[in-house]
Amino acid sequence: MGRVLVVEDDDRIAGLVGRALRAEGHVVDRAATGTDGLETALAAEFDLIMLDLMLPDVDGATVLDKIVRARPGQRVFVLSAVPEIGARVACLEAGATDFLGKPFAMAELVARVRTRMQAPAPGAQRRWLAVGLISLDLRLHRALVGGRQIDLSFREFLLLRHLMERVGQACTRSELLADVWGMMFDPGSNVVDVYVRRLRSKLDDPDRVETVRNVGYRFIPG
Repeated sequence: MGRVLVVEDDDRIAGLVGRALRAEGHVVDRAATGTDGLETALAAEFDLIMLDLMLPDVDGATVLDKIVRARPGQRVFVLSAVPEIGARVACLEAGATDFLGKPFAMAELVARVRTRMQAPAPGAQRRWLAVGLISLDLRLHRALVGGRQIDLSFREFLLLRHLMERVGQACTRSELLADVWGMMFDPGSNVVDVYVRRLRSKLDDPDRVETVRNVGYRFIPG
């Protein structure tokens, strides 16, 4: 059981979701606009935020970005009728915990919420993770490399954090998919390799993230 904030302007959908979650034992609050949703999300503690993308004032993508930046550990579950796959990927990139398109089956929503609530929240309690010349800001999702600031996307941040926390250890692709992407991508995807290339281009040395043949990747402190 937990406390859930539903940010949804459609009264019918908000009512259905609220009743389903209360039946699971959750305490449910509701906001009907992006402005109210953001203010409520930052004023109280919620175990999960259900966020619609198409809101009447501030769009949901903006709300998502501000919530994640202010509270990196917050679980945000996006519900939206936006059909483009690019919008879904962008939400996951920005830090959404999950994305479910409308219309949806209530049983699936309840099952996904149950799974997400049981999993550890993303983000970190401490502020810095330092390995060699690289310091990772766990609150602002950016890195300092020899004093030079590097901005990271949310998934780049999670990937670098995972590798740095296991410095010197070989991390498998399936392990990275599970931790960084929550197994929301097909294990046959090359998404891990794509993001490793992005990280290498941003760090001081491309060999900082070493390829371990037939296994995955390893972070080298230098």
